[in-house]
Amino acid sequence: MSRSATPPLEPFAIRFGESNQTLEPPGPTLQRRMSDLAGLFADTGAWERAVADGDPLVYTVSSSPVPETPRELPQSITTIYPGQTGGEFWMTKGHQHPDPQGEIYLGLDGRGGLLLFDGERAQWLDMAPGVIGYIPPGWAHRSVNVGDEPYRFLAVYPGSAGHDYGWVLEHGMGLRARRGASGVDLVPYRAAEPGSAGAPH
Repeated sequence: MSRSATPPLEPFAIRFGESNQTLEPPGPTLQRRMSDLAGLFADTGAWERAVADGDPLVYTVSSSPVPETPRELPQSITTIYPGQTGGEFWMTKGHQHPDPQGEIYLGLDGRGGLLLFDGERAQWLDMAPGVIGYIPPGWAHRSVNVGDEPYRFLAVYPGSAGHDYGWVLEHGMGLRARRGASGVDLVPYRAAEPGSAGAPH
């Protein structure tokens, strides 16, 4: 009988921290600044100016102590701050799972969107407190803050799924979310280009 590299977890309770920003007991916290989102915004010039102008914090990911190992179900709370770069809403990097498995996101605070792409089809789910977005196996996914307040969501995912951020840089996400007259405009994806002017596309 094979032995796990780490002893199995004992049952324990996980609670939401103050203002739905953290999980308690806490695990690791990740910060993503504008400089970490290279190649993701269509308007590279606007991205470069944002990096030079203070390199703002775009989002954080606060995890519980449940490890990203096979058979476990880690959880995390992502907080995306409000903002736009070249007219494009602030967003997470987006990723594909090397070991394709399903995942759920639960909206906690603010207004957001869940953009999904399977390499051919792109879909958008409006996210708000109490809404569960289901991500089927094989769909790359990215979260977007489309409001004026921080958008937070809880993610629950298989510990063996992994995170492939390079897939999104290579294949894109099918659509981009920009501020429009009626709120959110979903426009066809175009890869980032050096010195782009950020005109609608």
